[in-house]
Amino acid sequence: MSSTGAPTGSLARSTVILLGLASLAVAIAGMRAFRDTLGPAFLALVLVVTVHPLQERLRRRGAPGWVGIVVAMTTIYTVMAGLVAALVASAARLVTLLADYGARFDDLLDQAARRLEDLGVKPEQASATVGRLDLSKLSGVLQNILSGLTSAGSSLVFLVTLVFFLTIDGELFARRLDAAAESRPLLVGALREFARNTRRYLAVSSVFGLIVAAFDVFALHWLAIPLPLLWGLLSFITNYIPNIGFLVGLVPPALLGLLEGGVARMLWVVAVYSLINMVVQSFIQPKVVGNVVRLSATLAFFSVVFWAFVLGPLGALLAVPMTLLAKALLIDSDPAAQWLRPFLGDTTAEAADEKSSKPAHPGTRSP
Repeated sequence: MSSTGAPTGSLARSTVILLGLASLAVAIAGMRAFRDTLGPAFLALVLVVTVHPLQERLRRRGAPGWVGIVVAMTTIYTVMAGLVAALVASAARLVTLLADYGARFDDLLDQAARRLEDLGVKPEQASATVGRLDLSKLSGVLQNILSGLTSAGSSLVFLVTLVFFLTIDGELFARRLDAAAESRPLLVGALREFARNTRRYLAVSSVFGLIVAAFDVFALHWLAIPLPLLWGLLSFITNYIPNIGFLVGLVPPALLGLLEGGVARMLWVVAVYSLINMVVQSFIQPKVVGNVVRLSATLAFFSVVFWAFVLGPLGALLAVPMTLLAKALLIDSDPAAQWLRPFLGDTTAEAADEKSSKPAHPGTRSP
């Protein structure tokens, strides 16, 4: 025993913290190195977890196991095909539209140059500043994105194959969890809670995504923006990215608003999207999502930043489910880490702690 009363064989708290941070840095570097594999793998896991109740429902009704597998895989593949088709169609259609607005964009650049000259900028400097804005460069970026989407064949094949095997193993994995529940109740309960919260999050995000998309389509139609249904679909997809997803869906209609009706119409598009986002996605949706999946709005925001840094764009799309899995494995399954749950937004744990800390009523007996 040391003079401080701590066991001589134990590590100092600062050493433990440094070792933990070093391990975290190594883990992040490893995940970034294998992001092309981990991202599609986790997307496949989320999709299989989402449709697993469909397999269970069919099994309870007496359907053969292969029927549930086929139905689940068909559902997943249909959703995947729809998402990929929507993204490819959005990028391709925007490239086509931008090519038709070349003359209009040149007029806007001339107006901007004259406005700078009116503000006292020399004509040469105004022309040089405006000349940096080139619509063909933006079209080139969109074409690169489109080619990246269409050439991601290896990742798509990997994703489709992994979904196939995970769907087949889904029923067996559920039985294995039942067998392990007696010896590892906290871990099994945490994994089941992760699956339930993931399905709840996707359901809530889908409902709010439909609401936001409907408002966006109506507003874009009223503002005479081309292809409002397509941009509404893009808004629905980007709604799965918490807090900042609407910015991704805002770019195409705002750009078309600028080319179609000038700065005023672009500002109208930005104002309408921002208003809808402020009311629905910033006030209502985070509260509902936080209550459903037991994550604070701050943690949800930082999860987008963190997982986007680690896994790229797919990490931003899957930020909340990945955070739920990390919470299940590191906190919910560890009895020594239960005190962290209220700090992450789990109000049920906080309420349970408050209830247990209240003194018993004078007229009641303790059980």
